Amino acid sequence: MKYDFTSIIDRKGKDSTAVDNIGNRVWGNEPGAPKEGFDAIPMWVADMNFATSPSITKALQERINHPLYGYFMETDAYYDSIIRWQEKRHKVTGLKRENIGYENGVHGCVATAIEKLTNPGECVLLHSPYYLGFSGDIEMNGRNSVFSELKKDENGVYRMDFEDMDKKIKENRIHVAIMCSPHNPAGRVWERWELEKAMKVFEENNCYVISDEIWADLTYTGHQHIPTQMVSEWAKEHTIAVYAPSKTFNLAGLIGSYHVIYNNFLKDRLGFNHYNAQNVLSMHALIGAYNDEGYEWTDELRSVLEENCRYTCEYIRKNFDGVEVTMPEGTYMIFLDCTRWCEEHGKTIDQLLEAGWDVGVGWQDGRRFGGPCHIRMNLASPLSKIKEACERLDKYVFNQ
Repeated sequence: MKYDFTSIIDRKGKDSTAVDNIGNRVWGNEPGAPKEGFDAIPMWVADMNFATSPSITKALQERINHPLYGYFMETDAYYDSIIRWQEKRHKVTGLKRENIGYENGVHGCVATAIEKLTNPGECVLLHSPYYLGFSGDIEMNGRNSVFSELKKDENGVYRMDFEDMDKKIKENRIHVAIMCSPHNPAGRVWERWELEKAMKVFEENNCYVISDEIWADLTYTGHQHIPTQMVSEWAKEHTIAVYAPSKTFNLAGLIGSYHVIYNNFLKDRLGFNHYNAQNVLSMHALIGAYNDEGYEWTDELRSVLEENCRYTCEYIRKNFDGVEVTMPEGTYMIFLDCTRWCEEHGKTIDQLLEAGWDVGVGWQDGRRFGGPCHIRMNLASPLSKIKEACERLDKYVFNQ
């Protein structure tokens, strides 16, 4: 490979939540500290233990060399980079500069949209399992989360339950729903027919959609991300889509997302706020990401992540009897169903989590994502560390 996805980079003391918060209680969902003799392998916060694309470092260095960092406006290069990236990678057509707006993160956009499109006490639809941050965005705004459970088919693939979605929307008089596409933590890359059917349910119930598409670039062999707005004219006009280079290029610490909105009513609702203004370095990071080298780097990254996911899922199926896992179609997260293992071994999910933490496997409590006896694991690390984590779980946790 041209790029380095094998080096172990020491992140201690380098502003890493994933590393420095292990053993601390800041958010309340951090892994416990490992016992003496084990180092921590961070497998919880959804960022990567890979260096970003060299094209981004180069773009930042070039901008930093100019010693003035005053007020600025987004450049044509910023918008052109987004339009070109969306067209080449996701087959988006007709996207224009006026459809793109900066956001201080996906959460900021979701929270603002909920505030502007609903009233206090109203309900918002989410699929479960769900990304815990979205339920927080809903409830911190004084609204209520209503969950429609994803159902596993005969192959263990999570599917939307369209009848349940329709029922929940009607019963709770819901007019805003959040889609996660690709889905975290289920790892689904929705097929076109699934998106079309979901959007038909929303259309029939006059329901606006906030579509989190931050994982759009990280899909695996045989799976293509389809932007929610592209499945129908109604979807295009009734969806707020949110993207960012942060998951793809490991840039969460720079802050910098963007929305795509085609409908003027929705654009006016979100509007422009001075507190939601871009950092000049974030702009140059995106431009450095969405260029030719960034395309090449992303393709290599996807092959590395797919190998990591395949290795881990196969290892779990072979060695951890009673643990169910589905090979993700995208993202770098897997969601372990440990129900049968816990029942057969007389263990609680808390005991299982702590057993992993004790030997340095920093996995995450899946109950916070709607999984009653589940664990979420981040596999965006060099394969050598993934193998080490699997071996520790084998020796000390599942088969001790």
